[in-house]
Amino acid sequence: MKHVYFIGIGGIGMSAIARYFKFKGFDVAGYDRTPSDLTAALEKEGIAVHYEDRPELIPEDVKETLIVYTPAIPADLGELQKAFSGGYKVVKRSKMLGEIARGQRCLAVSGTHGKTTTSTLLAHILTESGEGCSAFLGGISRNYNTNLLMSHTPTVVAEADEFDRSFLQLFPEIAVITAVDADHLDIYGDYAHVVEAFRAFASQVSGTLICKKGVPVDAAHTKAKVYTYHYTDTGADFHPEDAKPGPDGCFTYNLVHPWGVLEGIRVGTPGWVNAENSVAAAAMALCYGIGPEKIKAAIGSFGGVKRRLEMHVNRPGMAYVDDYAHHPAELASAISSLRDIFPGRKITAIFQPHLYTRTRDFAPEFAQSLSMVDKLILLDIYPAREEPIPGVTSDIIFRDVTAPEKVQLSKEELMDYLEKEPVDVLVTFGAGNIDRFIPLITEMLEKR
Repeated sequence: MKHVYFIGIGGIGMSAIARYFKFKGFDVAGYDRTPSDLTAALEKEGIAVHYEDRPELIPEDVKETLIVYTPAIPADLGELQKAFSGGYKVVKRSKMLGEIARGQRCLAVSGTHGKTTTSTLLAHILTESGEGCSAFLGGISRNYNTNLLMSHTPTVVAEADEFDRSFLQLFPEIAVITAVDADHLDIYGDYAHVVEAFRAFASQVSGTLICKKGVPVDAAHTKAKVYTYHYTDTGADFHPEDAKPGPDGCFTYNLVHPWGVLEGIRVGTPGWVNAENSVAAAAMALCYGIGPEKIKAAIGSFGGVKRRLEMHVNRPGMAYVDDYAHHPAELASAISSLRDIFPGRKITAIFQPHLYTRTRDFAPEFAQSLSMVDKLILLDIYPAREEPIPGVTSDIIFRDVTAPEKVQLSKEELMDYLEKEPVDVLVTFGAGNIDRFIPLITEMLEKR
């Protein structure tokens, strides 16, 4: 193969694989529906990206072209139809990641939330320790400003995504399961099938499986050695003791583990949820064989992941934070972490729901989580790959929110509204295109 062509190249997982093939010397190009910061970065790196459905841009050399696609792409896209009908070798993104990981030591982080921060921190620990790894991440590391790390060490850190059962393409030596919540019910149908998929993933782990205590996966579902971790449950194999936040919201704790206690860990990113993620990453690193002191140093120097409790403005009396949370459990964890970071302050949240099906399936849970803030600004649903569903709008969340203040707005109304809005702690939440507002909000607040 000389050419690798990506249909949906702007996705976070797709772009990491595109960068991998570019690094390996292939001619890489692709299509995505809309420009973004990520596609702009790919173009700067010499990868040709276009934003219209143009099948003629797929390389004509069928025998020397590999096509990688994401299942988020609609089946009627002209480029996808040409790929399947034109005699090309066509591979789904998850299958491609599995092929890359095959034959290497695979460390996989799965879970319905927490996996991006945990996998990025694990990759940082391996890199900072001098061990090294290649890493395919579901977010942009703030330490390295990329979602791909490359190393000559034959170890791969992979974010194991449950969407479309993608993680079943991975056969890890060491894996973690951070959470098993009902999600992607458009794919799975019900929670029982979500659990079934995670148990199937567990069965593919060959060495060590580390589970958040309480998830419905245990030693009966895998041949691997099973450990547990938890932030507050002292019965877990890996857990913190004497955990407390500093003035900046960053936690310190001692890590109790099966072989002793690692004292004096300071987490480099704020909030209890990041402290819990650091326990999972440290557990994986210890099981891999990284020295305890190297683990402690790397956790302290970790800068986090873009769009995960990412601070954009933080000065006396005014803060602006952005987070990718788009599931009720993620929202609840993020909001409670913000209460730790900014005790006693008024938190105003802007939330853009993601997908009609997710909004329909979890409207009461969204309302409950969003009621934890002092004021909610609720935007319209971001459809992503979906067509509208009759009766499913932001209204079905909004009507049950019990926050002291709440308002519904369109995206077009948001900035004018914020111009007149007093801000103590402002946070944007969502997995759609709400990130386009980050520079606008940041600039507006910095002028105040």
